[in-house]
Amino acid sequence: MPRVRIGPGLPDRTALDVEIARLRDLDIAGLRRRWHTVFGRPPPPHLPRHLLFRIPAYRLQADRLGDLDNASRDLLDRSGSPEKAGHKAATLVRHIADVRPGTSLGREWNGRMQRVEVLAEGFAWNGKTYRSLSQVAFAITGTRWNGPRFFGLRDKPSKGSAA
Repeated sequence: MPRVRIGPGLPDRTALDVEIARLRDLDIAGLRRRWHTVFGRPPPPHLPRHLLFRIPAYRLQADRLGDLDNASRDLLDRSGSPEKAGHKAATLVRHIADVRPGTSLGREWNGRMQRVEVLAEGFAWNGKTYRSLSQVAFAITGTRWNGPRFFGLRDKPSKGSAA
């Protein structure tokens, strides 16, 4: 499929948007035919309509605007399987669950030490009880944080480690 360009190397976004809108209007049979045209083979029979639309739409955008760079591809390749990610999440939850009631967590924020007490049913900070460390971190900073990471219970992966 030829690339439609206007000006000095800029993709024609309007033409791309129109082509994706046409995809959106196709029924399942039309999406299957389009898939075959784009990928040179029929789609897997089990794919639902939203994937029959999204995957070719992504391919159109990647062909016209550029695909992921090599660093992004490498990062995704190193991320592992969904099962591995689920195992990591379960391990993290167990690690956080090991913080026993009565434990005091501390973090310096804007030059002031913030202390949080772990309760049987949540976390206490500044005279209030919160259900999660993320809520406490938000109350302290005014921005969304991963609470366990904010309080140092979750190590930030090093740049060289495979996640």
